[in-house]
Amino acid sequence: MTITVIKPGLFSTIQDSGRYTNQQYGVVVSGAMDMLSYRIGQLLLQQENKASIEITMLGPTLRFDVDTVIVITGANFSPLLNEIPCPMWRPIVIKAGSILKCAAATLGARGYIAVKHGIQVPGVLGSRSTYLRAKIGGFHGRALQKGDVLPIVSSTISHYNYFVKPEDFIPISNAVTIRVTVGTEWEAFTKKSQQSFLSTAFQLSKDADRMGYRLQSDSHLTHTLQKDLISEAVTFGTIQIPPSGQPIILMADRQTTGGYPKIAQVIQADLPKLAQLQPMATIRFIIVSLEEAQEIYMKQQQQLALLKNFL
Repeated sequence: MTITVIKPGLFSTIQDSGRYTNQQYGVVVSGAMDMLSYRIGQLLLQQENKASIEITMLGPTLRFDVDTVIVITGANFSPLLNEIPCPMWRPIVIKAGSILKCAAATLGARGYIAVKHGIQVPGVLGSRSTYLRAKIGGFHGRALQKGDVLPIVSSTISHYNYFVKPEDFIPISNAVTIRVTVGTEWEAFTKKSQQSFLSTAFQLSKDADRMGYRLQSDSHLTHTLQKDLISEAVTFGTIQIPPSGQPIILMADRQTTGGYPKIAQVIQADLPKLAQLQPMATIRFIIVSLEEAQEIYMKQQQQLALLKNFL
């Protein structure tokens, strides 16, 4: 009972919600870049934290060797099932021998192919997520390749006549405004740099991956710190300013500690928007209070809870 990879796409890996419980030992979390799209796919299959296929920019071609049910979420990859367009954001019944083709993303960067009961790869430190630099998790600790055979569990279905509208959850765009709270070193940056950070339209450089996004602009952000910082904890969405003066946003495969000054922190509710950006996308930042960030996040979680209760 398997899925055979006919074409792997540009960069496809196995991901779940990540290995959060080992950060004190320096273990990278990994997990889905767009956790919102990933979770919706799980909820539509009435399951949680099962291993999905995360696809990036150009999707894979897969052959299903067993009956199952899938949901495709995230960016629009114009999926075809046996050469017939198939919908996203809703359960799809798959018959043994069916071939799923995903094209290049027309808007957004990442998609998720959720399978009923999940991809049956071994867990490592409490997660099936792939972390390439350590070669752990996922399918042999690497991106999918042509000819890979992914174990799954056969599944049938009686009724799956429901769907969600993605625009109700995550607006995907190549020009976004990202909400942030001030970082621990915000006050150490010059007033000019603070103003530039909030007024500049940054571009996502081509040097962007699951570990971090490097931004580029004509601005050079500077601080008044007289000595190097002691490395301390960082998280998904931490914005650091290295000596180049250009921001780096830490993403799903980030390290657990960092020593660059932290100018801001992306609020958790906006991380999915960030994950869907293609290279050369435009990013602006606005500051919100911690209380506002918490309220925005709670509203997002309430939406997911309503979806779960409806299903």
